[in-house]
Amino acid sequence: MPLFNVGFVIFPNLTQLDFTGPQQVLARLPGSAMHIVAKSTAQVPSDSGLSLVPTHTFHTCPNLDLICVPGGNVGVVQAMADRDTIEFVRRQSTTAKFVTSVCTGAFILGVAGLLKGRRATTHWAFAELLPLVGATHEKGRVVKDGNIITAGGVTSGIDFAFRVVAEIAGEAVAQAIQLGLEYDPDPPFAAGDPDRASAAVKAMVAPRYETARANFRSELSRLAA
Repeated sequence: MPLFNVGFVIFPNLTQLDFTGPQQVLARLPGSAMHIVAKSTAQVPSDSGLSLVPTHTFHTCPNLDLICVPGGNVGVVQAMADRDTIEFVRRQSTTAKFVTSVCTGAFILGVAGLLKGRRATTHWAFAELLPLVGATHEKGRVVKDGNIITAGGVTSGIDFAFRVVAEIAGEAVAQAIQLGLEYDPDPPFAAGDPDRASAAVKAMVAPRYETARANFRSELSRLAA
């Protein structure tokens, strides 16, 4: 039986937890092979200071059964404008069984033309921009529309990975991986969603996301011109 090829597309200044969260789960999928793919085999810096080492380049990567694109801030703006990255995602998505993203990685799928007419989600601060790539925002940590699966902000990628494992290998396997990773979230604060966070907390983060959202809007408008 052939291996199930899982591939994560990484690029400079990505948010590493968008990648490492679901990667840790999917690496335990029975009968799978993990591919970390970038433009070259050089180390890729994340936005938290952690550098990542690709296993494949766009030219050496095999056909993927699942392709996942993580998100970021500046890194995604740059990746959206990178022709090689967009062409790789578009090409792999023509044959992949699952085409997926975490957080703002949805906009890389969108620029590749993969979200037109689809329901999708992304980080809450960028959800209003999804129509710019032809998608309809659906609120949720994980949204599935056909073979397109998008996860919300950052930690939502872990939830998406467990759902994919359950679909491929069954709920018992997914639950066994969940137990092995002791994934039993119990956050100390009810501030992980804008519907629950206090007005004071939202005011603290608003300026940062206003700037980032404006940069995304500008780049998406430029690419669409």
